[in-house]
Amino acid sequence: MSAKDIQALVFDVFGTVVDWRTSISRQAKEVGSKYGVKADWDQFADDWRAGYHSGMIKVNTGEDKWKIVDEIHRDRLELLIKKYGFPALGEDEIVSFNKSWHRLKGWPDSTEGLTRLKSKFIIASLSNGNIALLTNMAKFANLPWDAVLSAELAGKYKTHPWAYQRTAQLLGLNPEQVMLVAAHNGDLRGAINAGLRSALVTRPNEFGNSKNPDLEPEPDFDYFAKDFHDLADQLGCN
Repeated sequence: MSAKDIQALVFDVFGTVVDWRTSISRQAKEVGSKYGVKADWDQFADDWRAGYHSGMIKVNTGEDKWKIVDEIHRDRLELLIKKYGFPALGEDEIVSFNKSWHRLKGWPDSTEGLTRLKSKFIIASLSNGNIALLTNMAKFANLPWDAVLSAELAGKYKTHPWAYQRTAQLLGLNPEQVMLVAAHNGDLRGAINAGLRSALVTRPNEFGNSKNPDLEPEPDFDYFAKDFHDLADQLGCN
């Protein structure tokens, strides 16, 4: 199938569209400074993110009931507040701290690159983040989605096949008419297994100190691009 058969591009968001680590590190440092807490804030961000992955696994396996990502983040944050030596925070401050994930900045090419891709395709989020989080993030980071879609609407987190297939269904399209754009090979593999097309966009700064960043495509990926502008060029967007 060629690019002309693709009707919609759906995007992983955390790490692919927005720079979550730098954004969370900065906001956590601001809260820490208010209370005299010193820490490796990049590590704090990674520790918080680790709870996101483990929380979703528990939901998908049935070990835990359905929780939106805001709830998963809140559970982890309460543990980290104690681990990093914060004083007791009031409820309003914990809620605001937890909403740091609603206030993530896009990569430098995100807004303009998405706008170019939008000129030819339907563009939508396909994130594990919940709808409220993604909507607030889009407003904050100026992300020009045609639709804000989430695994919340499927009741299963990626990389469960239904998270991808439900997204195509909501768009009124067949899975093969939809292409996932992501910076993570595992997410793209999940999309392929669910019948979607795939495009790897590399984000070298997404992986922190990881020794195994996803910077090379697997052989069956449909597209491989260095950023959204590169992808737009390959797909013939203005």
